[in-house]
Amino acid sequence: MNAPRKTVSANGALNLFAFFHLNLAFSSIEEDQRGAVIARCYRPLLRLAEKCGPIGIEASGYTLEEIEKRDPDWIDELKRSIAGGKSEFIGCGFSQMIGPLVPARVTEQNLAIGNEVYQRLLGLRPAIALVNEQAYAGGLVGLYLDAGYKALLMDWDNPSSHHRWPSEARFKPQRALGPDGRSIGLLWTDTVAFQKLQRFVHGDIELDDYLNFVRRLRGFKDRIVCLYASDAEIFDYRPGRYRTEEVFDANAGSEWARLQSALAALAAEPNCRLTSPSALLPEKPTARPLRLETPECPVPVKKQRKYNLSRWAVTGRDDIALNAACERLYRGLSTGSAMPEDWKELCLLWASDFRTHITDKRWAAMIARLETMEKRFPSPLPPLPAPQGEDVIARHIEIATRSLRARLDRRRGMALSAVSFGGADLIGMLPLGFFDDIALQADWYTGDCVFEAPGEHKVTDLEWCSAKLWQDGEDKVVFARIDTAKGPIDKTMRFCGGTPRIEFDIVFHWTDWGKGSLRLGYVTLLPDAFDGDRLTLVTHNGGRMCETFDLSGHAIEHGAPVSFLVSASDGLGMTEGWAEIGDDKNRIRIEVDRASAPLMGLLTHRKRRSGLFCQFALSALELDDTRKPAALLAGLRRFRFSVNRRFSSATC
Repeated sequence: MNAPRKTVSANGALNLFAFFHLNLAFSSIEEDQRGAVIARCYRPLLRLAEKCGPIGIEASGYTLEEIEKRDPDWIDELKRSIAGGKSEFIGCGFSQMIGPLVPARVTEQNLAIGNEVYQRLLGLRPAIALVNEQAYAGGLVGLYLDAGYKALLMDWDNPSSHHRWPSEARFKPQRALGPDGRSIGLLWTDTVAFQKLQRFVHGDIELDDYLNFVRRLRGFKDRIVCLYASDAEIFDYRPGRYRTEEVFDANAGSEWARLQSALAALAAEPNCRLTSPSALLPEKPTARPLRLETPECPVPVKKQRKYNLSRWAVTGRDDIALNAACERLYRGLSTGSAMPEDWKELCLLWASDFRTHITDKRWAAMIARLETMEKRFPSPLPPLPAPQGEDVIARHIEIATRSLRARLDRRRGMALSAVSFGGADLIGMLPLGFFDDIALQADWYTGDCVFEAPGEHKVTDLEWCSAKLWQDGEDKVVFARIDTAKGPIDKTMRFCGGTPRIEFDIVFHWTDWGKGSLRLGYVTLLPDAFDGDRLTLVTHNGGRMCETFDLSGHAIEHGAPVSFLVSASDGLGMTEGWAEIGDDKNRIRIEVDRASAPLMGLLTHRKRRSGLFCQFALSALELDDTRKPAALLAGLRRFRFSVNRRFSSATC
């Protein structure tokens, strides 16, 4: 009979910290409710800090300015709380914009303007930043460092699920590595921990249940645990985002009082200490820097997998059109006589809140501000191409210029079945039966479009089409009109003579977009043309420097659905307008005109016995809980992008 196992108590200390995210631009809160939010949520937060601090308070510069308009005394009380060591202020920039979706210069402006507001209103520049919506990319590290930040707060669960880090790493300060080799301090937030605290405060679980949860986080060594890292606006108030929100019952007592009881109980626990985030950062770096991003998850985001980059890129009421308008404004500001206030306005318009559960009233007000800015900083698109030339009768069109050769299939909506750049066959079509994997038994084209809606048949442009062909200098141009169940698609392709490049200009004459995903510009690599062991993907996800992802050994499917509600898992911001795939010899570059539509990149990469399957696609629309019918532009939608060959990797 085995002797009973001895129980060894985990008696390491718990260093606890909590911070509250303040956001008066909260998508589902009307502007006339902001005074109530300050009274019900922000003032009790300062009282909580006074009694239980130190506590972190994080806010955008915009939120502080909005508080100052309505309750300037609150700003003074926050300053006193910070001076007394009861609060630590955490920054994020002027607005809550998604860094991996905007050009680096815009994030630089957002951080700089935020610092100016923090200095003016609070007399400080924060040392720690919360990554907005915790949408992180390695390229952002240098931008935060250059803005004066020493550390970032980032969710543990999402990036750690794609790495084999030691489990104890979640309880220690770390460093995040940028593509330029610099690193920044890192403290982890914990999704389950803050949701547990929310459940106690909302009356869903009892105090003993919550305390037992925290006790189980003890280890044999000292640990750091983030107790709370979320909204302040959900206590003694309900922002009204979801039907599943706990109902606020004012007769049940103050939820801030329940918060105080939880923090007081933890303070009484043996070897528990509530401290400020900055006190947990080592004076000198002790940990090896971590690269948080991976090829499978190039932009890790907060919480569950339903949160991913598509949430602010191509869903919402009309994210793709709104982001395109902001891109045009950015170009106008970059070349015009923009004032600091103009950059503030652009940062505000690019904020995440307009891209999720925004109310009708606030959406209309935002559109009016957007139109005002567009009149001041116009950045017009080139005119729509006019079809000309002779009608094409044959099924296949053979294109030959000085720099490339291509074969188009009129039976398949002018999809590219073969493309040769400078004599090298690199992209094109892989026919049914090419792979021995039943999951890949289909015809895989280049240049096609696919719309998918839950429970509905696909709508594609892989149909018979009318077409015209003409010569334009050294270039050859093909125009096709494809009739689909949702309306016509006009596709113009320019095959350049002087450079190995194919340009696409696609117009959708659809009046009903419904709820679904639209992916276009598929680029299918020919397996024999590339060395799969040396294949890399290079692009920008919001940084000045591009990021390089080694693809060998990775199974990647950014466009895989998370659930029936969420149609994509991950994506690429392509914030400087391009992405490259290739090996040391051959590289394919996909470029996007972000002013027409800042399309999100999606990569699929699988190694099979019968060959490599690597396909890049551009997403114009995805589905999630924020998706609503198109509201900014109706009917015609235009997407412009190109595919070309490069002979060496991009210089970051």
